[in-house]
Amino acid sequence: MIFARQAGAAVVLVALTLSMQCAGLAAVIAWTRPSFAPDVLRLGAIRSAMLVMRLMTAFIGLHILEILLWACFYRWLCFPFWESSFYFSAASYATVGYGDVVLPWVWRTLGPMESIIGVLMCGLSASFLFAIVSRLVDREARFPGRLAHPLTDFESMSTNSNLSGSKREDRQM
Repeated sequence: MIFARQAGAAVVLVALTLSMQCAGLAAVIAWTRPSFAPDVLRLGAIRSAMLVMRLMTAFIGLHILEILLWACFYRWLCFPFWESSFYFSAASYATVGYGDVVLPWVWRTLGPMESIIGVLMCGLSASFLFAIVSRLVDREARFPGRLAHPLTDFESMSTNSNLSGSKREDRQM
């Protein structure tokens, strides 16, 4: 009976964490898509760095929300204080696991489960950032002298992404 309760809680927490990560990745993809539109040749060093910083901030926020999900469960059934719940959750998610705060015996298998899911979610975020940086570097190499014009290119992307080829050429000159 105890194992079934632990397994059920683990399945629900893992499913919710995966759902949050997938929704977060989908939102970040939709958010960055205009930066990689076909009519944006390259962003340049400063805008590329700003894009990567915004993405990293978004992923840190997403991981904090995932840690809070587990912390809510720990606060509900394991620990009397939010500080202990969040601390244990963050230490487990990041696979630090100091051992100064431990789960009650009944829930002890959730700590390793959170560590596994934390490694996987951080890996997904890191691989996404790697893909973005690779794409930015590739565009810098393919179009070395043609920067996107911040006022004309980005405004036109938000208003009309289906410009004809002749209008694109006129705008770039």
